[in-house]
This record gives sequence, structure tokens and C-alpha cells, in this order.
Amino acid sequence: MATITAALVKQLREMTDSPMMECKKALVEADGDLEKAVDVLRKMGVAKAVKRAGRDTNEGTIAAYISEDGKTGALLELTCETDFVGTNPKFTGFAAKLAQAVAEHNPADVDALKALELDGSTVEAELTEMIHVIGENMKVNRFKYISVESGALASYIHLGGKLGDIVTFTFNNDATAQHDEFKTFAHDVAMQVAAANPAAARREDVDADVVAREKAIYMAQAAESGKPEAIQERMAEGKLEKFYKENVLTEQDFIKDGSVTVSQLAEKVSKSCGDEIKVAAFERFAFGDED
Repeated sequence: MATITAALVKQLREMTDSPMMECKKALVEADGDLEKAVDVLRKMGVAKAVKRAGRDTNEGTIAAYISEDGKTGALLELTCETDFVGTNPKFTGFAAKLAQAVAEHNPADVDALKALELDGSTVEAELTEMIHVIGENMKVNRFKYISVESGALASYIHLGGKLGDIVTFTFNNDATAQHDEFKTFAHDVAMQVAAANPAAARREDVDADVVAREKAIYMAQAAESGKPEAIQERMAEGKLEKFYKENVLTEQDFIKDGSVTVSQLAEKVSKSCGDEIKVAAFERFAFGDED
């Protein structure tokens, strides 16, 4: 009887995307022979086939899920090999199920997500079955769990699943989440995040290094004017204000009405709903981007 090492199990798992325990069982049955173990897995219906070198997963979809009460949600990127599969309802539906699993269980990482129970099995087993049925390599590339205690979330998926975001809104009264005007506002702001790609939701959330770099550039530009230092400072500050207006979500002009900013519209909707609504944060996934 061959010794079944952890390294051998790992190698078979990487070759087939099959669950660890199934790989170990197959190796035991095949007496440690990798090729025979692959055949065992295929006969079991666990592995679709040995992954070929170069089978990259450069296509796929972004999925979003928000709970019924609007307080927990998730964004998830699921990849595959071809755009044909990436737009397949079975594939996108599976991505949506995985996003829901993230929202409901808040796994620590991809491995923890794969270990979760799903439809009487595990996420890893279901993913392997999808690979078996569809015939393409698939991977959970990344995900983000999002929650809010006093407020609600809103999502927007764009470009056929190539772009998605979830915006966090805070307010005091849970009933505000059911107000039609709030729902419209939340949807529109989530759409703006997708379209305008702001750097942050609020001014204080912009990375300090980014602000410092922008300020240094503006100061250098102002110095070229030859004007007194005090005026140069004001010139740089003015350009920095413009930077904030263009790149901070709450300070941007509202995409549907340029006469008001997102923050000003939030104040207007707050009055209509009898609450204090604020745009607190957002998460935005563009397919293929790194975290």
C-alpha cells in the first residue's frame, strides 16, 4: 500500500479541483497512482477532467446579494474561461448563490467559503460539480461581506455583470428603508458609483497619500505662476477642492440632476422620509481588477 501524503493529495486536488477528502479516497483506491486517481474521480463524477496547462479564467461575472432587511450583503467575483459561460444563467445564478452564502455566513476567506454547507453539500463540492457539468475551470476570485446596523444597503450591477457595487446608507428609523423615495435615491446613488467610479464616499475617506500627492502637484503648478506663496497656497487649495468634487461621491454632482450634489440630494430625501440619511461608504468591483 502506497503512502498517501498531504502533498500528493494537494497535487491531485490542484489537477482536478476536487474536494480534498475525495482526492484522498481516490488516491487510496488507486494505490497512490495519480493518473489512476484521476480516473477514479472521473468515474465518481466528482472531477470533470484534468485541468490543462494554460486554462486561464479570464472571464466571469460580478454578483451582488442583499438580505431582505437590507442590512447585510456581499459582492463576489466568479471567474470562468469563456464569455459564453460567463453570461450563462446557470453560471450567473451560481455566482448569486455564492454571494448570498457570503452575506449569510461572512466567511474569512475563499477556503472558508468553500467549506460552507450549500444545498446539502459544500460550496467546494458544488463548484466542482459546476466545473463537471459546464466543462470549464471556475474560481471564486474574491468577495466582500458588507453590513450596517442602522441603515440599509443598495446594489447595482452593470455591463452584464462586469461591474458591480454596494452602497452603505445610514439612518435612524428602520422604516426609512421601505420608503419609495429612499429606494429610488439608493438605487440612483449605487448607479452613480458604477458610472462615476469615485475614489471614496466621503472626503475623510480619501487615502491620505493620494491627497498629499495631489496637493504636491498643485503646489508645484502654482509655483510656476510666480505669485506670492500665500496666493500659491490658495491656488493649490482651490484645485484640491475641485479634486474632491470630482472624486468624492457625496460631493459629486448627482448623475441625474447636476444642480445638486449627492450630499444635497441626501438632505432632500431625508426631509421627505423624516430621517437623517447619509451615504456612508461603498464597495465597487470591476471585473478583473485586484482588491
